[in-house]
Amino acid sequence: MNIVSRGGSLVFAYMSMTGNENPFYEYFDEILDICKEYDVTISLGDACRPGCLADATDVCQIEELVRLGELTKRAWAHNVQDMVEGPGHMPLNQVAANMEIQKSICMGAPFYVLGPLVTDIAPGYDHITGAIGGAVAAMNGAAFLCYVTSAEHLALPNVDDVRQGIIASKIAAHAADIAKGIPHARDIDDKMADARRRLDWEAQFECALDEKTARKIRDSRRPEDDHSDTCSMCGKFCAVRSMNKALAGEYIDIL
Repeated sequence: MNIVSRGGSLVFAYMSMTGNENPFYEYFDEILDICKEYDVTISLGDACRPGCLADATDVCQIEELVRLGELTKRAWAHNVQDMVEGPGHMPLNQVAANMEIQKSICMGAPFYVLGPLVTDIAPGYDHITGAIGGAVAAMNGAAFLCYVTSAEHLALPNVDDVRQGIIASKIAAHAADIAKGIPHARDIDDKMADARRRLDWEAQFECALDEKTARKIRDSRRPEDDHSDTCSMCGKFCAVRSMNKALAGEYIDIL
């Protein structure tokens, strides 16, 4: 792929057509003076981010990261806060290393990643592809995850695409918080586990990240004999139900 950043492609076109330097780079110190005056935090863009797996961690991406590290130092020298934008498309085994490289080159400036998407062949499911990469990125130091929708590479997302994309990204972020041992991050998961053990459906819905969808699925597919304490997956054969009854000394009817 070539440049896949909208802004990056426009700046590249301007530079190619005029022979001039990138104006945002050329006048960066003047821009920083304005940012300082109005207390603006800047996001240093990733015009050369990888747009496919083949471009991940290539010379162009790393060279840009070196420049972003330079710009971070200049921003801090002007008392302007910044964050650094990152990939992009990237094989899963390269995600953690990229987080460490950024923290080193950019002195720990907050890293904002676009996914990253860990495969190129899942149009229609890129909210999942991005969440996989996002969980690993956040676990290894990314500060901010940009959500990806199922419409990525295909169309302008609609409201439902956006909703699903945000939920997928929140799942990735929550999984990373648990992996990093963030205090109390797992409290809601433990509460959910206790609710499942007790087959307390209302408590489960209250713990759910997307309560509306959880309720909709359960209500649309109840067991034929409407066991209120089980779902339609196992019905009377529910292991949780059987264990609760066995431990309470109750008769277990599965016939």
